[in-house]
Amino acid sequence: MRAVVFEEFGRLAEVREVADPEPPPGGAVVRVAATGLCRSDWHAWQGHDDSVTLPHVPGHEFAGEVVAVGAGVRGVRAGARVTAPFVHACGRCAACARGDQQVCERQEQPGFTYWGSYADLVVVRRAEVNLVELPEGLPYTTAAALGCRFATAYRAVVAQGRVRPGEWVAVHGCGGLGLSAVMVAVAGGARVVAVDPSPEALWLAGSIGAAVCLAPEPTADATAAAVREVTGGGAHVSLDALGSAMTCAASVAGLRARGRHVQVGLLAAGAVEVPMGRVLALELELLGSHGMAAHAYPEMLRQVSAGVLRPDLLVRSEIGLPEAPGALAAMSDGSPTGMTVILPGGTGEGATG
Repeated sequence: MRAVVFEEFGRLAEVREVADPEPPPGGAVVRVAATGLCRSDWHAWQGHDDSVTLPHVPGHEFAGEVVAVGAGVRGVRAGARVTAPFVHACGRCAACARGDQQVCERQEQPGFTYWGSYADLVVVRRAEVNLVELPEGLPYTTAAALGCRFATAYRAVVAQGRVRPGEWVAVHGCGGLGLSAVMVAVAGGARVVAVDPSPEALWLAGSIGAAVCLAPEPTADATAAAVREVTGGGAHVSLDALGSAMTCAASVAGLRARGRHVQVGLLAAGAVEVPMGRVLALELELLGSHGMAAHAYPEMLRQVSAGVLRPDLLVRSEIGLPEAPGALAAMSDGSPTGMTVILPGGTGEGATG
C-alpha cells in the first residue's frame, strides 16, 4: 500500500510503498476512503508525543470500508462502512467497564502508538469495541471529521461542558475543533462567542451561528475582559480549542462565577499560567475532554443524519495523498481554515462510498 512516512521528527514526510497490514487477532483492516488533516498529526510529526516511534505514519481520524477481519472478531463484516474514535480502547479495563473508553487504561491510538491512516489501509485494534458503522448515505468525507475533532468537540460541549440552552459559551480557537464546538453549542441552544485571530475563521464561525466573533487582544487578560463584556459578566462555559498558554488562561479568566472551563486543545510542553485565584474565588470548574467512546456515537450520528449538525460545512478542502506531506508541514505556519480531508484514492474518489 501507499503511506505517508516520516523518518525524522520535523523532516518532510514522503509517500512510499510499504507492506499491507494484516488484521491482528480481534482487529480489522480498513481501506481508508478519507482521513482528516488534524493539528494533532502535526504534533506527532514534530515529536511532541513520546508514544510515537520512527519511522511513522500519521493519521487518526478516518472513515472507510472494512476489508479484512482478524481471528475471534464477531459482529464486524467485510464491506461495512465504518469510522472509529481516535482512542482505540481495550474494552476490559476498569475505565472501559465504566463506559469511559475515551480514557482507557490500555488505549492505543492510530497515528501515535502505531501507524495511522495517512495510507491506503489502516488497522483498527479490538474492532468490536472501536468500530462504528456509518449511517447509509453519510459521505466518507463527512465521517472522517467525526473520529477526532467533531466527536471530541461534541463530548466537550455536551458531556463535559454540560451546556444548556441560553448559556453563553466562549470558544477560543476556531480551527476544525473549535468550529465543531461552535456548531454543537449553537445546536444546543447556546449563545456562542468565537475567538480567533483569523478573519476567515471568524467568518465561518459566524456563518454557522456564533452570536459574537472576536479577534483576541494582545494579552490573555484583555481577551478575557472582552469576553466578559460581551457576555454580560462572563461565559458560563469556555473551551480552549487551540491549546496554548494564552488561550487556556484567557478561557479560564473569561468565565463568570461557577463557570466551567474545558481544555480540549492539546497543550505542548511548557508552563501554563492558570489564574487559580480566580478559580478559587469564583468556584470555577476546570475540566479536560479527550475524545468520545464508540458507544456514544449513535446520538451524534443521529443528529448528523437529521441535519441538526452539519460537519460537512466545515470541510473546506480535499487533497490527495501526495499533497499530504506538504499540507502537514504547512501547519507549522498555522492551521488552515475549517477542515482539510485527505482522500487516498484521489480527490473526487471515495467521498461517498
